[in-house]
Amino acid sequence: MTAPKFGDFMVDGAYVFEVGGASKTTDQLQGVPNAYLALDIEGGNNRRVPLWLFGMLY
Repeated sequence: MTAPKFGDFMVDGAYVFEVGGASKTTDQLQGVPNAYLALDIEGGNNRRVPLWLFGMLY
């Protein structure tokens, strides 16, 4: 895990995650390949991943 130029953290040098609330948009991640939003939401879609799923992966 590293800190990328854009986003909050990068996993395996390939996947960028931006953590935020339910109203956060992908505007900050325009042009960043393999970028996803980790949000305070119940279910995900497209590039929006529920933040609670990260706890399930631990």
